[in-house]
Amino acid sequence: MRRITGNPLTQPRETIAMNTPSLAAFVVALLAPLSAASTASAQVPQQVPDAIAAPTETLIATAHAEGAQIYDCKADAGGQLVWQFREPIATLLIDGKTVGRHYAGPTWEMLDGSAVVGKQAARAPGATPEDIPWLKLDVASSRGTGRLSGVTTVQRLNTKGGVAVGQCDTAGALRSVPYSADYTFLKKGS
Repeated sequence: MRRITGNPLTQPRETIAMNTPSLAAFVVALLAPLSAASTASAQVPQQVPDAIAAPTETLIATAHAEGAQIYDCKADAGGQLVWQFREPIATLLIDGKTVGRHYAGPTWEMLDGSAVVGKQAARAPGATPEDIPWLKLDVASSRGTGRLSGVTTVQRLNTKGGVAVGQCDTAGALRSVPYSADYTFLKKGS
């Protein structure tokens, strides 16, 4: 059994025990109502920080993500228990409609079967300390012939939330931290 602490849907914080394989299903089930009700649209900011800019690449698609960043309570190099990033779990939306999902890899997969896996190339800080950083990721692998076909770069922009705060007291405990972000999918060349 693993433990998820800090369930974002209950106050005060509670600990929920669950089997590890059911974690993804649990989080997706919790987020489905958020995704279905979301009317947020992805916004490409006027100014992308130079560190993650891709000025010569062509925009293929932009999707808004609503989900959670999952953290695992593990010992760091000094033996202290700290929250360590494990994986994202999010629904991808365009014009308020579910078009795909984002999960460990990191992977972005569209309902049309196309998918890309990214590798972090650069980062810039989020707007506040509670916001995960903005990222530029190079596509390491891809599959399918749909919307993400030919994508070479992914940017994570406009992040809100997602940073695990507070102590972790039990090795193996999991924490789900709600977040949102906009992802741009870019292609090198014309």
